[in-house]
Amino acid sequence: MAKENQFVNQIADIETDFPRWYTDVVTKTKLVDYGPVKGTMVIRPYGYAIWENIQKELDARIKATGHQNAYFPLLIPYSYMTREAEHVEGFAPEVAVVTVGGGEKLAEPLVIRPTSETIFGEMYSKWLQSYRDLPILINQWANVMRWEKTTRPFLRTSEFLWQEGHTAHATEEEAMEETMKMLGVYKEFAENCLAIPVFTGRKTEKEKFAGAVATFGMEAMMHDGKSLQAGTSHYLGQNFAKAFDIQFLDKDGTHKYAYTTSWGVSTRLIGALIMAHGDQRGLVLPPVVAPVQAIIVPIAAKKEGVLEAAAELKAKLVAAGVRADCDTTDNSPGWKFNEWEMKGVPVRIEIGPRDIEAGKMVLVRRDTHEKTEAPLADAADAVKKLLAEVQQNLFDMAKKRKEERIVTAETVEELLKGVEGGNFVKAGWCGCRECEDKIKEQTAATARVIVEGEHAEKCVCCGKEAKEVVLFARAY
Repeated sequence: MAKENQFVNQIADIETDFPRWYTDVVTKTKLVDYGPVKGTMVIRPYGYAIWENIQKELDARIKATGHQNAYFPLLIPYSYMTREAEHVEGFAPEVAVVTVGGGEKLAEPLVIRPTSETIFGEMYSKWLQSYRDLPILINQWANVMRWEKTTRPFLRTSEFLWQEGHTAHATEEEAMEETMKMLGVYKEFAENCLAIPVFTGRKTEKEKFAGAVATFGMEAMMHDGKSLQAGTSHYLGQNFAKAFDIQFLDKDGTHKYAYTTSWGVSTRLIGALIMAHGDQRGLVLPPVVAPVQAIIVPIAAKKEGVLEAAAELKAKLVAAGVRADCDTTDNSPGWKFNEWEMKGVPVRIEIGPRDIEAGKMVLVRRDTHEKTEAPLADAADAVKKLLAEVQQNLFDMAKKRKEERIVTAETVEELLKGVEGGNFVKAGWCGCRECEDKIKEQTAATARVIVEGEHAEKCVCCGKEAKEVVLFARAY
């Protein structure tokens, strides 16, 4: 394998070749590399650091809502998958099966988990005895495998990382409250940490999770106007409880089946960050999850006192809670500017002999490329203030794009024109699966979420009375 180029190469044009731009960015910023098995990825340290920051922020929110982390086995008996008919039918094309272990054929094939409702269900049936044991609120951070035919790093790979919450409740009302609560947690996290405004809502029957009573999704608009499903929360009703005998003795002395939920987000969120905020220069990372929030670039580094001043500045920022680093390589300042811009670092700090003499530093924002100066004595406060401004501006820009690129349609022709223009399209729908399929066939757009509280007179496809307003878009 050829060694990586020591210089940052030009990336494809974001407007004319977005798919190539994406591939260039994820590889040239060293977020990821391709694994030796088709469809797998190696998440490199810079990419994994983003994931660690996502984990940190989201894990705190999950625990704050009363959930505990645990870990369940990677291998699941194949028979578990078959207990819930809709579930096995939905995942059958994607499962990887282990049939040999230790050189011997296994008595029962084992599935490498594509999701864990079945193994959680089996264990909950053992652990749950009484109403006093409810609710059960467990989350796990794990890897899963789905044998995908068409893959792209972070967006769709055969193996990926995620968190999956699985809960059990005494009543339907409690389970539905949990389902919606976690959807709300995801939305708040996406908007306040990832700076991505999202649409949330119920999925159609066609788009819901295999085995769920209802699925609620979180959809994010990417730079090219396509939608990315960034998270889901499922109300499973008693489907898995009955399949795995998850029963409890209630206060009235009768045995009842529990109501369960599941919900999750994955490393796909990194793909969302890239495609929602990136520009022609590469990544643009929100400060909350950026591995390096501020990069210090010494100017005229060989001159006396420059490196020492840069090191002192770094120490001051780190002590103040800023994820700061200093580029002390022998590359030229211009090369460093280019590299760290491509890596999406929110703030660049330039410091040279004249700056030191004047007691100041130069700050450059990644989002707007605006340059300002600030006193070295107030470095920590100035940088933290600027990071907060960058975070808010990224959200505001993404929100503006989202609001400007929502259109309505009353015919399939209008819907097609809308999605071809890089928009999300709101349209009436009669609730018929046949119309939903026809819309996809004619426009390549799918129903992302049902829009609550809005009404339309007729179905965009058949012209009959509309039962729902649906947000349609082409999607990753």
